[in-house]
Amino acid sequence: MYKLFGDLQSYFKYHEITTDSMVFRLHNQFTAALLFTCSMIISANQYVGNPISCIVQGLPTHPINTYCWITSTFTMPDAFNRREGIDVAHPGVANDYGNENAKKYYTYYQWVCFALFFQAVLCYLPHYLWKIWEGGLINMLVMGMNHGLEQEDTITKKKGILMNYLITHIKRHNSYAYRYFVCEVLCLVNIITQLYLMDLFFDGEFLKYGWSVLNISDAPQEKRIDPMVYVFPRVTKCIFHKYGASGTIQKHDSLCILPLNIVNEKTYIFIWFWFMLLTVLLVGLLTYRAAIIFAPVIRPRLLQLSSRLLPIETCQSINKKIDLGDWWILYTLSANMDSLVYRDLLQELAKKMGDSISQPVSP
Repeated sequence: MYKLFGDLQSYFKYHEITTDSMVFRLHNQFTAALLFTCSMIISANQYVGNPISCIVQGLPTHPINTYCWITSTFTMPDAFNRREGIDVAHPGVANDYGNENAKKYYTYYQWVCFALFFQAVLCYLPHYLWKIWEGGLINMLVMGMNHGLEQEDTITKKKGILMNYLITHIKRHNSYAYRYFVCEVLCLVNIITQLYLMDLFFDGEFLKYGWSVLNISDAPQEKRIDPMVYVFPRVTKCIFHKYGASGTIQKHDSLCILPLNIVNEKTYIFIWFWFMLLTVLLVGLLTYRAAIIFAPVIRPRLLQLSSRLLPIETCQSINKKIDLGDWWILYTLSANMDSLVYRDLLQELAKKMGDSISQPVSP
């Protein structure tokens, strides 16, 4: 387990060249690592300790524990409103009086670690897809100019190579930009889909889980039901049937303690708040991307903001002669190049594009 967590350090190592946004990385790297870590923690508690302990008279406990773990346990929802220790022994634990429809079954707990691992894989997929599509283009174009510590003639030579590439490949980068935007859309689709699937996973209780936890302090004491205990009960019931000595079916009613739900309830309340925050960030990010796509007038200003040393006139001159894909390449380069080198590059590029844009561009 220690080695698994130690290996996550390489996952968060610093990258000198970045081709994506901070929100994109929060979804793909932080969220994937968070879900994977939660899966490992719950797996350790599930398979190293004892995830369920059932109390039953006259039968060995190990077979009952195994049976109740692999099948399901249940509570009586109306018993959560009763007074613990007076009306009921534990929240949700009461006599069912043979009413099968009144029971609330819990069948999720043995699948939590697998569900979290699958969620982590889904969160990583947009990053994996973008890494294939990007193909190291920005790293190739930067050519080490992110430091600006090389000799002037070397930097001049590299700027010339980069400028020649930008001129000869003008208006050929739209697919590069749109592929990245598609990956950001996939992040939002993934989060919304996971919220929906987790709500199904917890029988319609997950989407309101966080709100219920926030609102519990406002509810009257006599009507207060702890949503954590309701969704992740610590004590449940389990029915085991066996044949008696004469072949008569005997019913054994047992109480089952689920210590793993202490971990589950804390894990999912954090996931709920994080997913809601991430949804808001992704919606804001995609709104920003839509403005970039459908309002070209803001692109020169954003290009200037990426390098405050650059005059707005230079940015406007360049923006008139390029498409969205070319603008996105330049905007991404601003985050990966030395600011002085980047300023000189765009100033020289504006002059060269003004001189050569009327001439046919060689393929």
